Amino acid sequence: MNFGKVNNVYFIGIGGIGMSAIARYFVANGKQVSGYDKTPTEITNSLEEIGVTIHFEDDIKAVSEVFLNPENTLVVYTPAIPKNHSEFNYFKDNGFNVLKRSAVLGEITKQTVCLAVAGTHGKTTTTSILGHLLHVCNVPVTAFLGGISENYNSNLIINGTEVTVVEADEFDRSFLTLSPDLACITSMDADHLDIYGNAEALVSTFKEFSECIKPNGKLFIKNGLPLKGITYGIEDDSDYCAQNISIVNGSYVFDVKTPSGIYKNFKFCLPGRHNLSNAIIALAMAAEYGCSYEELAKGLETYQGVKRRFTYQIKTDDFVFIDDYAHHPEEINAVHQAVREMYPDKKVLAIFQPHLFSRTKDFVDGFAESLSKFDELLLLDIYPARELPIEGVTSKWLLDKIENSNKKLIQKTEIINEIKKSEAQIVLTIGAGDIGVEVKHIKEAFYV
Repeated sequence: MNFGKVNNVYFIGIGGIGMSAIARYFVANGKQVSGYDKTPTEITNSLEEIGVTIHFEDDIKAVSEVFLNPENTLVVYTPAIPKNHSEFNYFKDNGFNVLKRSAVLGEITKQTVCLAVAGTHGKTTTTSILGHLLHVCNVPVTAFLGGISENYNSNLIINGTEVTVVEADEFDRSFLTLSPDLACITSMDADHLDIYGNAEALVSTFKEFSECIKPNGKLFIKNGLPLKGITYGIEDDSDYCAQNISIVNGSYVFDVKTPSGIYKNFKFCLPGRHNLSNAIIALAMAAEYGCSYEELAKGLETYQGVKRRFTYQIKTDDFVFIDDYAHHPEEINAVHQAVREMYPDKKVLAIFQPHLFSRTKDFVDGFAESLSKFDELLLLDIYPARELPIEGVTSKWLLDKIENSNKKLIQKTEIINEIKKSEAQIVLTIGAGDIGVEVKHIKEAFYV
């Protein structure tokens, strides 16, 4: 599609993290942008601040007249929108160009050098590190992020349009619309089984994605994955590898082994080996693009992270409060590893909100195992998102499987009182649902 002929872009589900990044892109490129979402949020508020008109009822009469001309309006929708959505059906039935978010991203990246980050875990952090590194190295880059960068307070980094950095999202097989020049796969753990049916189908689709890379492109894979490519890892025999790792004042200091030699004294401030792994692949892709290791070292040291990815909310000698988006057993394991590495002698209280009935059902034993590792656990009800309840799949069912004597099922209104009753010095909020809304209240209650 020729976006040059488009004057107006209308988004159905504009408040989504991926949708809002594309909305910002079109605003930056001089288009009129408007959209619908279910409820106002910080994201919709920030879009309105840059001139985007948003309404919150599904009613075509609420759409401005400007956006009702099919000749010059592009309609972008998220796959989370229900099939009976009246605005969606109006645009579809009246000759508008109606494209899924992933298809629009595919079109935007087609005329650029595209660096794509795929994997069931680590996409958002890796993409934001890579976008930041390229920006610091003065590459003319546009990076679409699946989270809010602490460095830029945005999910879009713009420093030009010759290069794009994108998350290659496996949900709904969206990443198959991309044709990257450089791509990485961070992990292929089973997830989204409501879409794929089984783990084998998911792995098969990742392999299909690897075949979407342009003929002279390069694929980077985490060491151990069943694919061929440039490997990366930590303290192993990978092509790109972190070595001589130490922790100095809460930050990783390490050397990087590369195909061209060993580069010393890199510094990275995010806790957790999973984040260090994300940093290595971002460094590798930026280096293969052509950035110098001297510039990359400066960029990595100034990287501040993504909101809700091991984000420190309170950090004192006596009390630490960390918030994280983890919603899969492997992600919870990574959070646990990070907090134990940073605070080996402290008592840890985790507050977890399961996300989706289907994910809870598919990975209940994995969740039980990962959550059992914390000293104390407070479990919230399942956040349904797009799903209807599944009989027998409840937080109580999960709680009964968790081998931890200090466990409890609570409501969100009880969180602060339960923290006050605990002797834990480290408190974690974990989950991809609306538990993030509680972070502000917890911070206000305990910030000194």
